[in-house]
Amino acid sequence: MENIIRKRFKESVEVKTRFLKENLSLLLDAVKLMSHCFEGGNKLFFFGNGGSAADAQHLAAEFVNRYIMDRPPLPAIALTTDPSILTSIANDFSFNEVFAKQLKALGKEGDIAIGISTSGKSPNIIKAFEVAKEMGIKTVALTGNDGGALIKIADLSLIVPSSSTPRIQETHILIGHLLCELVEHYLFLNNPAVSGEAASR
Repeated sequence: MENIIRKRFKESVEVKTRFLKENLSLLLDAVKLMSHCFEGGNKLFFFGNGGSAADAQHLAAEFVNRYIMDRPPLPAIALTTDPSILTSIANDFSFNEVFAKQLKALGKEGDIAIGISTSGKSPNIIKAFEVAKEMGIKTVALTGNDGGALIKIADLSLIVPSSSTPRIQETHILIGHLLCELVEHYLFLNNPAVSGEAASR
């Protein structure tokens, strides 16, 4: 058991280190894209399946509430949280439509759709990205392996270089945390009102 623990920690560190080496400039591009989205009065949409659905909810919460600093809430929505919407779309149309129809209803040009898929092959995320393109919504893919079909239509792809779903998911949440921290930094670090509020806590 101790050997398994050491092995998994080693794997996780190696995957994260390789991702950073290959994607640092893309991470910074994503920060700028998301920061400009908020500056323009627009919002983020997060979505994924299974563990990635949980990650979508987690990251939306970090933006809406706070991550590190106390600051104004930032508009982010997880499209994975309403069972009535998800089941009605899946039942009446197709599970492939569960995110796309929500984007059609809630999204607008200037927003950003962030699809989380360890394989890059999830049909409902691919469909949502296709709809986003039609609506003028920018798309960011958090994926793994070789990126799958998703990266062919995404505006920006952050690909974790691993075939292990657990290691990809662990890196996705680190990426999400970094994006939130750096967007806070970009938007609010030099804002005296926000800095003062954080310091008083």
